[in-house]
Amino acid sequence: MKWTRFRRSKLPASFALATAALAIGSAASANTVTQNTSWTIDRAGTTAKYRVVAYGDSIYAGYYGSISSVARRSAPWVDGEYLSQAWNSDIEVIRRTKSGAVASDIYNNKIVAERSYMQATNTRVVTFEMCGNDALQARSSFAGQSGTCNYGPLDTALANCTTYTQLAMQAINQYATTATRKVVSNLYYPGYAADDGLANCTDSATGQRPNKQNVMFPYLARMNWRACNFANTYGFACADSFAQYMGADYDSNGDGQIDSDALRYVQGESENAYVARVTGTLRSTVRDANTHFANASTSYDYIQSDNTHPTYTGSTVYVGLFGGTGSGSGAATYTTQIVGGKNPIWNTLGHERMGWALSVFNPAAP
Repeated sequence: MKWTRFRRSKLPASFALATAALAIGSAASANTVTQNTSWTIDRAGTTAKYRVVAYGDSIYAGYYGSISSVARRSAPWVDGEYLSQAWNSDIEVIRRTKSGAVASDIYNNKIVAERSYMQATNTRVVTFEMCGNDALQARSSFAGQSGTCNYGPLDTALANCTTYTQLAMQAINQYATTATRKVVSNLYYPGYAADDGLANCTDSATGQRPNKQNVMFPYLARMNWRACNFANTYGFACADSFAQYMGADYDSNGDGQIDSDALRYVQGESENAYVARVTGTLRSTVRDANTHFANASTSYDYIQSDNTHPTYTGSTVYVGLFGGTGSGSGAATYTTQIVGGKNPIWNTLGHERMGWALSVFNPAAP
């Protein structure tokens, strides 16, 4: 069966990247676009309605190359569909997102400024993701350097991600008083294979041009460890999107563990040990998410043609000519087809995989 994986942007690639939540470009304040949605998943025979609230950048927005519409089945919507079946209820999925936004922007102008959405008494799940633009804007800066390498922008991105991830959890704990589950999603590594090349700058210590992937990977790993470690501190679950996207769903290296399980964050492991494990010990099992292997002979493309955003299936939601808010309602796509907590395409598309990763933490009842 052939699935509609994504819609290719008809806009110039440079424009699409500038407005993406993981965009590589100049300051986010000049390249952000609001892409909010409110969608009710209607379930036959029920009047109860609960709310999922998702804050973030273009990943949760469902960005696919357009500023005027977004994918309906982005990760939070997929999670809502799982909840609708588990709770036999309508689920209102609220996405308050800004494509192109760095972590400070999401924290200040979404999580805090738009806190009323998670303060609704029917809110049961709140989730957020951030830091992608911080990381990839710093990566873009590094890739464009010549002369002596300056790691300062990467250090700043890590510091800002750390600060605002913690603040976001503190704020959600304060405002989402009726939420029974709070989840943070960490970062997958878009462009992993493309980064496997020499930088144009020279490291001052070695006198050599460093490999861009070797430089970027440890920074992203530290962001991910800190997100999951903060989750444990503040009562959040951590959906490890890095492990879900970048590791195969079989044991490729014969160590007795499925790769996507082996790469996961482990509570109690130190930051340095985690970084050494995923960037060193298990490095051979990390693969670009354009070819996510379900088994040794079958792979799926988790990343759109922009080499940044997750693939998806289904229709889109109009949010305004230059961004804004879209809304709608409709029945779930999958109802009786969800078996064992997984829909039939749970591991074939990027947004489906991330939505499933969120859903494993869903409460059994509202």
